[in-house]
Amino acid sequence: MKVFVFDLDDTLYEEITFVRSGFQAVASYLSEQFGINSQEAFSIMWDVLEQEGRGKVFDRVLEHYGMATRRNIRKCLSIYRLHRPDITLSPDADAVLERLAVEGSPIYIVTDGNKVVQYNKIKALGLEERVRKCYITYRYGRHRSKPSPYCFQLIAQTEKVDPSDIIYIGDNPNKDFVGIRPLGYRTIRIRRGHFKDTVKPEEYNADVEVETLDQLFEITTAWDVFQ
Repeated sequence: MKVFVFDLDDTLYEEITFVRSGFQAVASYLSEQFGINSQEAFSIMWDVLEQEGRGKVFDRVLEHYGMATRRNIRKCLSIYRLHRPDITLSPDADAVLERLAVEGSPIYIVTDGNKVVQYNKIKALGLEERVRKCYITYRYGRHRSKPSPYCFQLIAQTEKVDPSDIIYIGDNPNKDFVGIRPLGYRTIRIRRGHFKDTVKPEEYNADVEVETLDQLFEITTAWDVFQ
């Protein structure tokens, strides 16, 4: 028996769609609370994201309207984090999860990030019904987030398998593989999303790289997964 573990953001869905959904929720709040044009507010946030990254998005949009108080910034951040995201699984992810379910393969998710944010994503994507368990690493302490192997070891213990029987698919070579590959876990990097073009030293790389999840079965067949 082989066990499949997936990262969440930019592996099973496009993370930028969560960002867009969150900005729309904030823009709606600003419109309802202060009469601000929601489309204009969204455009400002998106422009800031593209020019400066995420760190100061809410500061900048509130500065534009002369409302950049600490309280307002915190409120926008809270809305962004707590909103019900409008996101969907990538088509290849949906197909892979369906096929693995038919094969009877155990499926897990291991994801880093804010506990509420990640849970809301999992719920919006309908993943609780499609996998055995979703491990949000921050629930166990940030020191047990990736590259810590902690949650992967819990999966191995639960399934009573060796690390070599666990296949992990993720997108971020900065942390996804470096902590578990030396322990014998099999690793696959999907090249898409924010880290698509990231280059790291060999010890950070996965065993194999793919462009889409459709290629997963080519790799696992080569590893004799279904034999």
